[in-house]
Amino acid sequence: MQYNTEKVMQNYVEAYQKLYQRTPSDIRALDHEWVVVNGARMRITELEYLTGRLQLEYEQVVGAKRNLVNRLIKWLRS
Repeated sequence: MQYNTEKVMQNYVEAYQKLYQRTPSDIRALDHEWVVVNGARMRITELEYLTGRLQLEYEQVVGAKRNLVNRLIKWLRS
């Protein structure tokens, strides 16, 4: 399967920024198959998987915050 390296890297940076509120310290393409992310060399497919995990973790954090706010609202109403 052919991956657009730049697009996968861009998706990773966006997911990383949403979760950690900062940019990754180092991300660069070595070739069409390999990238370096924060000093770790990995295949583009691994970066795509990691991006999915970051997105999932972000959704969990947002869900937990939403749950906390809803519980606080219920408590204040009672």
